[in-house]
Amino acid sequence: GIVAERAESTFNGYVYVERDAQKTDSSLYNKNLLLSKRARANTRPQLEIYADDVKCAHGSTIGQLDENQLFYLTTRGHPKAAARAMLIDAFGREVVEDCPVPEIRDILDTAISATITSMVEGV
Repeated sequence: GIVAERAESTFNGYVYVERDAQKTDSSLYNKNLLLSKRARANTRPQLEIYADDVKCAHGSTIGQLDENQLFYLTTRGHPKAAARAMLIDAFGREVVEDCPVPEIRDILDTAISATITSMVEGV
């Protein structure tokens, strides 16, 4: 999730592994980037496992843009708004690259690009 302004996101992820689902290999992760002090991200990844022989993982992260990365990009001549856009874009691209359906990947790519463009122009 990329959360800006006063927006709030909520993620409730759930993986259920039945008793007969031996050798299940599953992971559930939720990553969030907060772009303002008032933005909020609520996340709750859950696993419910009844099988004995499984490999399951879950996790969650919530953070802000790294000031050191912003500083580095600005010292290389990028305006601060463009540097922010690059970092936000890189965060969003991770999701796009993992999408196995090309049509959906294209839709996500277009949406992320349009959103970042409007954010940079609005700064």
